[in-house]
Amino acid sequence: MRVNHVGEVCAQALYAAQALTTPSPALRRQFEAAAADETDHLAWTSERLRELGARPSLLNPAWYAGAFAIGLLAGRAGNAASLGFVVETERQVEQHLQRHLDRLPVSDLASRAVVSQMKDDEARHASTAEQAGAKRLPWPVRLAMRAAAGLMTTTAHYV
Repeated sequence: MRVNHVGEVCAQALYAAQALTTPSPALRRQFEAAAADETDHLAWTSERLRELGARPSLLNPAWYAGAFAIGLLAGRAGNAASLGFVVETERQVEQHLQRHLDRLPVSDLASRAVVSQMKDDEARHASTAEQAGAKRLPWPVRLAMRAAAGLMTTTAHYV
């Protein structure tokens, strides 16, 4: 659950930076709406960590800062690329959450409910970004995003 919590910290930063950089009021509202969902996810994962007797990542400030910088870069690349970044990010998160659901005990209904709802919301964010004009990111960028996410996931699991 700590890894999911870190993901929500990063989502806050990404959406905030992308909302800041877009010149489009409609797109800004879209980013802000997605960020509101991510705020719910952050609260749910925080609560679940408390219930499980676990702690958040000690690196959350660094995760936030790094994700904000990445969000600024995505936003500076233009609306279509920024939306493409959302699509790729949310698709990767959706896959991660499915793997988490597959590993969770069937009896852990509370965690399963949180992860399942988050997965549905992430899929909706990706779909909304596609409908708004997302440009598919080049393969090397998608690969770099996957590698960065893997590093974050592995590190956040322990620290």
